[in-house]
Amino acid sequence: MGKVLDCSIRPLMQKDEPFLWQMLYEAAHVAEEGESTVQAVVNHPLIAKYVKNWGRANDRGFIAELNGSQPVGAAWLRLFAGDDRGFGWVDDAIPELAIAVLPEYTNQGVGTQLLARLLSEAKASYPAVSLSVRSSNRGALSLYGRSGFKVIEGSETVNRTGGTSFTMKVDFD
Repeated sequence: MGKVLDCSIRPLMQKDEPFLWQMLYEAAHVAEEGESTVQAVVNHPLIAKYVKNWGRANDRGFIAELNGSQPVGAAWLRLFAGDDRGFGWVDDAIPELAIAVLPEYTNQGVGTQLLARLLSEAKASYPAVSLSVRSSNRGALSLYGRSGFKVIEGSETVNRTGGTSFTMKVDFD
């Protein structure tokens, strides 16, 4: 990591939903699948559920901004229960993490700052946080490892692009 970007971190609000869709586009790596617009995640029900109707009772998240107004990244949690499981689901009481930073601001500490703030907040409400990550996403794996996430044994799966993903979890105890 080079220079650490000085950004402000604030709670996500309902008005941030358009930016969250953009961040979900980045987090889901749909550009690698040849999709060039955010509409691709909006139209994909298994992915869209991470943002659709943002602002539900248990939704929590933060946005990183430059100069107090230019959003450059976001990290958020959402609970999935019953049959509405996400890719990184481990338990109905454990929220799943989604995080992304605009490509031109990666490797500058934005994700680290967002994740630290989100996990600090999550400790008060949840026993753990989980996520799904592609085995090929070395930057994310490094960030999650530094933040205390561990791969759940036996969670390796073939993802929607034919690659390998696995579930990681950080416990708060």
